[in-house]
Amino acid sequence: MISDPYFYLAAIPAVILMGLAKGGFAGIGVLSVPLIALTVSPVQAASITLPLLIVQDVVSVWNFRKTWDGRSLAITLPGAVFGVLFGYLLAARVSTAGVQLALGLISVVFGLQRLWAERHAIVTSRRAPAWVGTLCGMASGFTSHLAHAGGPPFQIYMLPKRLPRDVFVGTSSIFFAAVNWIKVPAYFALGQFTAENLSTSGALLPVAVGSTVAGTILIRRVSTERFQVLMYTLLALVGFKLVWSGASGLLA
Repeated sequence: MISDPYFYLAAIPAVILMGLAKGGFAGIGVLSVPLIALTVSPVQAASITLPLLIVQDVVSVWNFRKTWDGRSLAITLPGAVFGVLFGYLLAARVSTAGVQLALGLISVVFGLQRLWAERHAIVTSRRAPAWVGTLCGMASGFTSHLAHAGGPPFQIYMLPKRLPRDVFVGTSSIFFAAVNWIKVPAYFALGQFTAENLSTSGALLPVAVGSTVAGTILIRRVSTERFQVLMYTLLALVGFKLVWSGASGLLA
């Protein structure tokens, strides 16, 4: 197990952010791996957080088990499977920084445009073609594997549906629970589930569970209308973070 106290100074806030994201505040979890990567390598940071994410998924799915949209999952999950597979096969050939920059720009533009539409009460179609959802699912699986940023593509498809708050969170919980399990074989193949990484994950487990429970309680205090605005705001902010990370990586 990692014993460096500076690691835990970064890891504990990161895991809390992950828990809040799993509890319903979608998007902010993208900050977690970069925060932990201040003290260990990005690959090790991702390997430590994946078991925690899987446990947090269990808490989140259980809490929202009665509120989810099966049609959206049927459209997005097949694409996610191929997205994770493509991410694994193309990891050595694709610039992670380039993916982050492109995804960040799309997220910023989409989030700000939707916030403007919400402010001016502009109603747009809630039904995108099914193939759009499959592509967004594929992009989510791909970016989740490469850059741990699968949230924005999924949100870009799901948020315009204006599903009730709990249905959106429940659907997201099931989707990312499946995506995280799909990623497990790739991490095994890369030899990242070492004794040190797994024991460190175990030490952080109480924080992971507690923060997820807190997130599920807090999100239910936000009205559906405010939830929609909050999600678009988080999407735009996460987009700015991805733009910064991608640009910094390309210029380094």
